[in-house]
Amino acid sequence: MSVSANQTDQPSGTLDSSHSRRSSEMEHFQVDDGFHSDGGSVTPPPPSPSSSSSSTTSSSSSSISSTSDHGSLESVDNGTQRLAVLSFEQCRKLSEVMSETVSIHGRGNFPTLEVKLKDLVTLVRKKLELDVASGGAGMTVKDIRLNGGLASHVLGSEPQPYNDLDLIFGVEFSTSRHYDRVKSAVLSTLFDLLPEGVSRRRITQCSLKEAYVGKMVKVNNNNDGDRWSLISLGNSPGHKNVELKFVDTMRRQFEFSVDSFQIVLDTLFLFYDCAALPITENFYPTVVGESVYGDFQEALYHLEKKLISTRQPEEIRGGGLLKYCNLLVRNYRPVDHERIKSLERYMCSRFFIDFPDISTQTVKLEAYLRNHFWGPDEEPLQYQYLINLHDVVETSTVCIYYAPVIPATYCTCNSTWLST
Repeated sequence: MSVSANQTDQPSGTLDSSHSRRSSEMEHFQVDDGFHSDGGSVTPPPPSPSSSSSSTTSSSSSSISSTSDHGSLESVDNGTQRLAVLSFEQCRKLSEVMSETVSIHGRGNFPTLEVKLKDLVTLVRKKLELDVASGGAGMTVKDIRLNGGLASHVLGSEPQPYNDLDLIFGVEFSTSRHYDRVKSAVLSTLFDLLPEGVSRRRITQCSLKEAYVGKMVKVNNNNDGDRWSLISLGNSPGHKNVELKFVDTMRRQFEFSVDSFQIVLDTLFLFYDCAALPITENFYPTVVGESVYGDFQEALYHLEKKLISTRQPEEIRGGGLLKYCNLLVRNYRPVDHERIKSLERYMCSRFFIDFPDISTQTVKLEAYLRNHFWGPDEEPLQYQYLINLHDVVETSTVCIYYAPVIPATYCTCNSTWLST
């Protein structure tokens, strides 16, 4: 088995014939011959698909196909290329992130688990692919991706804040039993990570779940076809959680363009397995990034310039309202000020549909503040965040779900938010 590596005489933004040998590892990517997108460059997005189509190299395959939603094949016009090859600097940063030691804090007397992120990924993958008779899940892992804020941090030229370490494992949930197998595989991994000297005799998967799992979500929706699960490891305030998401199909994978990035890790791990040399500017793997927003360069431009853009927020649980106000308080600005006013109404409507009463709104908002505003330095931001949230809801909420969105300790009704 060989690893395709970039050399100095070959641009990192080009996929040539040597990389076609990776098709067995990355068979879900189909890139036409004119693809020369470099993840390291930041250029303003094209004014419109029609204006860029005339300059696009003609090819019998005029679209980029991707299965980032793990099962739903989507075809995107060349004017909106959603894939890009990472530059050396991005690969270096990615390798550093994957080599960092993460701490999974346990409740009670359970010890803190210390493990490199790349080792955790390898262990979970082995448990998933191990046959059932040997204690594994007996599943096929189609790909593994870095997702969310951490992916944005890797791709951005400036350090980007991120709250969790988000990873996506592409799997198939053909039966409901596979959800239980995934959970068992993760808990078995935690068991193997217990430090030496810890008595394992009375430790069960149930006790491991109570000690190390902060959140567990299972989605098996026959109506819209969504099939995925989430296991969040760690639940200690002020520490980053490891979010393990196992996805068969998921219709909506992003809130805004700046959090739409996914980085396929398979070639990086193949490089780790096959190459004895460290990553250098002369020798590093070809790693592909994707923007599930649709246009990689446009999304990267938004990230670098701190711009807000989304579409159909009514598809997002909670409408993306809380994230939108978080971007505003961190000095992000809408790409289109007129259009965002229309989208704000959809954000508010969806939020109040998903959280229709004061108790669910209180729980949701308090959890968001706790997870996204850390330490005394960000206390002033919390106040400004609530002001922004109040203003958006006050001006954009449709009356049918016009209800408070912050705890009763802050307000009694929409018309008196934050009043004392």
